[in-house]
Amino acid sequence: MKRLLLILPLLALLSMAAYLPTNYNVDTAASSIVWTGYKVTGKHTGTVKIKNGNLAWADGKLTGGSFEIDMTSITDTDLEGEWAAKLVGHLKSEDFFGVDKFPSSKFVITKAIPQDTKGNYKIIGNLTIKETTKEEKFFANVSESGDKVTATGKMTIDRSNYNVRYGSGSFFDGLGDKTIYDEFDLQISLVAGK
Repeated sequence: MKRLLLILPLLALLSMAAYLPTNYNVDTAASSIVWTGYKVTGKHTGTVKIKNGNLAWADGKLTGGSFEIDMTSITDTDLEGEWAAKLVGHLKSEDFFGVDKFPSSKFVITKAIPQDTKGNYKIIGNLTIKETTKEEKFFANVSESGDKVTATGKMTIDRSNYNVRYGSGSFFDGLGDKTIYDEFDLQISLVAGK
């Protein structure tokens, strides 16, 4: 009986350990974000680097996490030379993301809701750009294999919610073919390890 009384708390601790989250640190070199911005006459694409991040995993499921974006690392991949440099300079300026004053943005998961048994999730979290924080929702696929977790998803963001209004037809009249649409996409790919 005494032995059973000693074993029961140990079993309880072991079963609780299965539900404690394991933090996986984002491998910034293996992870990527590709952005796409849209305008009346077409679109531009580029990349931005992840500064740091983590994904929390418990009982076979994603339970939380966050990642920080290095806004100073914005690049353009659809233009070359002077035109690419011009666009990147404009994106980094006060007209858009003001990276001198706001060098990073951050996303923090508040809910990870499993959609099925194939690793598909509805992700809800708080995105901070230029010191403005708003709730964002998107779908992602997340899987664990060995000592790694990988997550991919596409977030569509309305930039006007973050005081990024340059060239927005929602705020300025008469822009014609110079109109830049409010929504832009981030294709996010995170690789994280223990």
